[in-house]
Amino acid sequence: MKILGISLGRKNGTNDSMCKEALMAAKEMGADVEFILMFDLDIKHCTGCTACTAAVFSGRGNKCVIKDDFEWLVDKMYDADGIVFAVPIFEEGAPGIFHTIMDRFGPRMDKATCMIGEKAKEGSIDPRYIQNQICVSYMAFGGSEWITRVQADCFIQSMTPQWKVIDNRFFDHSLCLLADDEKIAQVHQIGVNLVEACKDPKKAVYQSEPGVCPHCHSREFYFVENGDVVCNQCGIVGEMKIEDGKPIFSFDEEVQIPIAHDVISGKFAHMEDIGKSIGMQMAMKQSEDYKAKMKKYKEFIQPVKPEK
Repeated sequence: MKILGISLGRKNGTNDSMCKEALMAAKEMGADVEFILMFDLDIKHCTGCTACTAAVFSGRGNKCVIKDDFEWLVDKMYDADGIVFAVPIFEEGAPGIFHTIMDRFGPRMDKATCMIGEKAKEGSIDPRYIQNQICVSYMAFGGSEWITRVQADCFIQSMTPQWKVIDNRFFDHSLCLLADDEKIAQVHQIGVNLVEACKDPKKAVYQSEPGVCPHCHSREFYFVENGDVVCNQCGIVGEMKIEDGKPIFSFDEEVQIPIAHDVISGKFAHMEDIGKSIGMQMAMKQSEDYKAKMKKYKEFIQPVKPEK
């Protein structure tokens, strides 16, 4: 069994140390461990070119056209049975480098996308992207109470490849966490939980404190003007009530679960929408009206750049 630790914080900081604490627990349980510090890698931003999506749907694989260390990182992830992320919180949510990983993962690494690509041409997709059931745990560390978005960010990263989330925890006011043996013990347990989950991923269950959404454990919701309440993580639509002083999110499971963002049927529904949009876009780009509008915008103004 291999457990991969990924720290997105500064070298030898709290994130590094706690990622290593979780790896120590994994190693004590007999796992092989590896550690990656994200700032050692050259990871460029997604440009939104959609070349990867077009390639997948036409059976030409799902590799990104950007040449950097990201494919190396993806290989390391899919060589592991379990992954633990240590994520710093700068402004309520995960930092920019984490969002870059999210952007570079989706939609080309989405499990449903990969299944569509494999169907389009057998052997075009790395079988690990479809077959591997990776367990993942997230630990986020913030200096204050401004931490309300980070768990949703982490869940969304796991949702694309359909990894199984075992722990998704945040530690607030953690600047002095290394002096808090109780919290260090909690981090150690996250490593233990991850190894136990990797022994049988199909039976593994979520170990962190349950959230308000009974499906994905989210604590973050969008309130629509018509009265609907949408879970910001899994996309389930329902209603929110307060019972005995606690929020209760209820929904029609028969209708909503099959179209949730983190289940394969929901992913296929989403991919179908994307496929239709791409088809419409390709047709639009052939029109003279589109070409005229693009010419107008290109000629209107050019970007300014710093002098070298």
